[in-house]
Amino acid sequence: MQDRSWTVLGLLNWGTEYFNQKEVRNPRFSIEWLLSHVLEVKRLDLYLLFERPLHSEELERLRPMVQRRGKHEPLQYITGKVDFYGIELSVASGVLIPRPETEELVEYILASHDKDAKKKLIDIGTGSGCIALAIKKARPNWEVWATDLSESALRVAQQNGKELGLQVHWFQDNVFAPELLRHHPELAHSYDILVSNPPYILKEELEALDREVREFEPEEALFCSSTHRMYSALVEHAKGLLHPTHSQVYFEVHEKYAHEVQNISKGYGFSAEIHRDLAGKERFVTCLYNQS
Repeated sequence: MQDRSWTVLGLLNWGTEYFNQKEVRNPRFSIEWLLSHVLEVKRLDLYLLFERPLHSEELERLRPMVQRRGKHEPLQYITGKVDFYGIELSVASGVLIPRPETEELVEYILASHDKDAKKKLIDIGTGSGCIALAIKKARPNWEVWATDLSESALRVAQQNGKELGLQVHWFQDNVFAPELLRHHPELAHSYDILVSNPPYILKEELEALDREVREFEPEEALFCSSTHRMYSALVEHAKGLLHPTHSQVYFEVHEKYAHEVQNISKGYGFSAEIHRDLAGKERFVTCLYNQS
């Protein structure tokens, strides 16, 4: 971006070519995202502003963003914002970027329960708070709890809750050594719904990941040592939290290991079904817990 007079169209074309040369994923979308953020307009509105010149202050804001994207840093970390199921969330380095598949999980949960029914839900491994906050926004009469091992992720989630004006009960916890019930014994067997999108990628898959995921997103939010260890801990934890009659569990899973998660859940006395995402991948496992 040399010093010269730039219009929106000129920058869109230049940025697309620049990101192409840098082998950045979705080069046109990338420059649209950054430019719309700097100009504070919707991305599609850029096409109504082709001849608009950029001021020097705008160019100064854009330059470092373009440089960061040229190094394959995710757009969401550069702008600090992401849209998720109708809400805008802040994200930062060290917090997993919410995925569209997780929006499908939220939609599935909401569609499975009557809008007027009052439920108590807990989200294990909340990250940015995306699932908990999207559900609380859609179901304000539900009581929503959320836990995460990462202190920095919880800070981001709590701030997102404040900015959105949504009340969620946040708690730092480790699913492999859970402390929630020790601190709040009254919560035992009190939840109707447990949802989790845990780390489910195996370490041997690291090199197959896209560069911007591999180099920038937090390993602790991406990788688990084994599918069996992760989901066994979650299901065992769920048994202490869920109401013993007609409670439900919703897991996001690795498409290759959905059947393993289904079998783990059944081994703990849950009925379990696999559901495909919109791309046809076996992405979700839902469980029914009924001790009666």
